[in-house]
Amino acid sequence: MKYVVKLGGAALENPELLQRCAQAVTDLAQDGNQVALVHGGGVQLTKTLAQLGKKSEFVSGLRITDAETRDAALMVLAGRVNKSLVAALVARGQDAMGLTGGDGQVFRARKKKTNPDLGFVGEIASTNPAWLEAIWKMGAIPVISSIALGFDGEYYNINADEMASACAVACGADALVFLTDVPGVKGADGNVMRWLSLNEIPALTKASIISGGMLPKLNACRDALVHGVKRVRILPAEAASVLPDLCSTRVNDGTEVMVA
Repeated sequence: MKYVVKLGGAALENPELLQRCAQAVTDLAQDGNQVALVHGGGVQLTKTLAQLGKKSEFVSGLRITDAETRDAALMVLAGRVNKSLVAALVARGQDAMGLTGGDGQVFRARKKKTNPDLGFVGEIASTNPAWLEAIWKMGAIPVISSIALGFDGEYYNINADEMASACAVACGADALVFLTDVPGVKGADGNVMRWLSLNEIPALTKASIISGGMLPKLNACRDALVHGVKRVRILPAEAASVLPDLCSTRVNDGTEVMVA
């Protein structure tokens, strides 16, 4: 089976949690599955920007990205975060290849049209999974940072959830899993919703029950499901150990997002 796993949030900051997630992804691959790991790094980027004297601002969960912020994102996401994940997988005996969306033109971007303007924030315009297939044939895991190259020659900061969704659609993934620092999608009662259908999302958004960074995540879930990805799950990183059994056993952690 093909899996796309998106890793972000606290799991990238907590060394113990990062190692547990790396082990789960390794186990999934060594069970014979083809796995692509897409990562963010927003917390690390925010810290680096603060060290540079820049304040981070967000609109609907998306970072306002001027040229300096974009260059910092390249340094942090495509550099330190990406290579740390590659190292964690290799330490477990699993070959991995780190890349950005621009490498091999796997993902090409265009500027995201928003009001207000977000700067160098992009959306995926085209995909070419040939390099992912080549990496899988070599028995390795592609580790993809959420940066893509635009047709204008500029690099764009891509929301990592959107990147993961585009990756899952491009390679015809059987499952897309978001490993997050939240337990799942919470309903009006504050409890995690074990199942969430796409037609429930607008009302929850209108009532501000869903907001902030969960908005682009659920938009990414929707895009994946309507374009043929069979299963989409938001799973707390603390429960990463269930990842290899996700499609074969009953899993009670997180939120399963469904078409209906």
